[in-house]
Amino acid sequence: MNYDKFRYETAKKLQEAKKKQTTVETKEIKFRPKTEEHDLNFKIKHVKKFLSQKNKVKLTMRFRGREIVYSQTVGMEAMKKIAATLEDDAVILQAPTMEGRQLVMFVGPKT
Repeated sequence: MNYDKFRYETAKKLQEAKKKQTTVETKEIKFRPKTEEHDLNFKIKHVKKFLSQKNKVKLTMRFRGREIVYSQTVGMEAMKKIAATLEDDAVILQAPTMEGRQLVMFVGPKT
């Protein structure tokens, strides 16, 4: 067998395999504890769009200054409300956890 022909065929196989693979991106949506209802619904609409494109979504709630006091009350309540809204479209990959001054939750598309 000719070596050049072998190299050509393996390159073609790799190219065909690359064509069929799918990449999953992680999109991020940031908001604050004082984000109003309408703005939150608008961001949830964006999350649903990302999930329909088969991407994972990282939801981040940032606390500034003295807002950190409300992380376990207002923050968790807002994250639970978002999780309940996305229940039909998403599966929770990571429950809300504190990372420094941020409350982070990961959701992924339902398969």
